[in-house]
Amino acid sequence: MIEAVQIAYAKEEFPTQFARSLFLAGPTPRSADVQSWRPEALRILINLGYDGVVFVPESSTGYKASYADQVDWEHKALEMSDCILFWIPRNLQVFPGLTTNVEFGLWAHSGKIVLGAPPEAPKMDYLRSLAGKLGIPQAENLEDALKHSLQFVGEGAFRSQGECQVPLHIWKTRSFQAWYKAQVEAGNRLDGARVEWVFRVGPGKSIVYCWALHVSVYVAGENRNKTNELVISRPDISTLVMYKPEANPLQTKIVLIREFRSPAATSDGFIWEVPGGSSFTLADPLEIAVEEAHEETGLRIDAARLNYVGTRQLAGTFSAHKAHVFSVSITDEELAWLSGQVGIPHGNPATHPSGERTYVEIRTMEEILAENLLDWSTIGMVCQALQPAGTPDRM
Repeated sequence: MIEAVQIAYAKEEFPTQFARSLFLAGPTPRSADVQSWRPEALRILINLGYDGVVFVPESSTGYKASYADQVDWEHKALEMSDCILFWIPRNLQVFPGLTTNVEFGLWAHSGKIVLGAPPEAPKMDYLRSLAGKLGIPQAENLEDALKHSLQFVGEGAFRSQGECQVPLHIWKTRSFQAWYKAQVEAGNRLDGARVEWVFRVGPGKSIVYCWALHVSVYVAGENRNKTNELVISRPDISTLVMYKPEANPLQTKIVLIREFRSPAATSDGFIWEVPGGSSFTLADPLEIAVEEAHEETGLRIDAARLNYVGTRQLAGTFSAHKAHVFSVSITDEELAWLSGQVGIPHGNPATHPSGERTYVEIRTMEEILAENLLDWSTIGMVCQALQPAGTPDRM
């Protein structure tokens, strides 16, 4: 493990293992008579006890690489960094920071940058305004900016080889770890990754909800690298198939949720599915299933009544996330109560950022198969849940 700060200067080899990494972005001196701000940043980091990697886009010897080589190194280092500190002591005569403006725009939506600039630095209003809208931490002196950066990376997480190309804010998500665990257990190896985009939610956009990585995976069973695909993922969901059984399986009644979701391509523009969802605060799939069913239908089911159906991906070539499926046989009284909820909106209140508004619908299995409103994944969940106990995924 790395125990002291490790500095990677421009055009030097990239580290093959680290727990946390920081890129010092900002104006670079264009002549020898202008002093760089980065040596002072390194002194502050050492005094603060930082023991990770620091990418410094300046030569350690004064030698200047070709412009193309310099840009290529910077792009790779920026992608590898867990946090990018933009310190912009702009001076229009010696530190104009024109390239810095472009780089800031490129990384503004990455979810891994900090912005710092002295109060008197000119031409900073637009960058500060954008940082405010995107929840980017800001500071007016170099030490505070570095402290924000260290707070962002925290204790880090040890990575090696291709893992180093997965930045910390994605690496630490449950969704990434679940995908990566499956690959490792299959004998495969991550040889490289590049973040294509990240979608953040919550206060200050502090929660990584969905991400996309362009990966290079060594496929052990085929002795080759797969390099032309994205891995997209988000938090797993838990769902609850609530049903009232009948002698004729096609007449079994299923409790569904109808909700407007923007990606819907159904005949009525709504998504029809069984109650379910994800949580940033709960970790137990069973508990999530109970809470989601209550939120979306108004009916609270005792967790002890639920049967575990199974866990599978929903659309394996599109997203790595999975559905943890549970089922419960409801009573006549519960069915009658739920039938009385048809047309009544449930879910989070309209003022909630998610804008969730769900409606209870009751359909027989025969109607579900005929109406073409449920997607294949949901139909699969329902069919699996209705299988007799003892069949695969119902043990």
